[in-house]
Amino acid sequence: MTGTAPVRPPKPLYSNVSPAVPSPCTGVCRLDEQKVCLGCARHVEDIREWRSADDERRRVIVAQAANRRATSL
Repeated sequence: MTGTAPVRPPKPLYSNVSPAVPSPCTGVCRLDEQKVCLGCARHVEDIREWRSADDERRRVIVAQAANRRATSL
């Protein structure tokens, strides 16, 4: 055994990924009891969906996260 790690293929690029709606990720990736990120206030399912979501869906996710953040203050 040589000890070298296997080369992983690059992650797929989705044609519907657009910089029009930037990710709300703050780099604080910890989930609370309801599976909501303490950094960006997105639910874990929204985080999973983000890469394949179109701009309209991303805007909904960002708005929902903003509402969660506003109501948790």
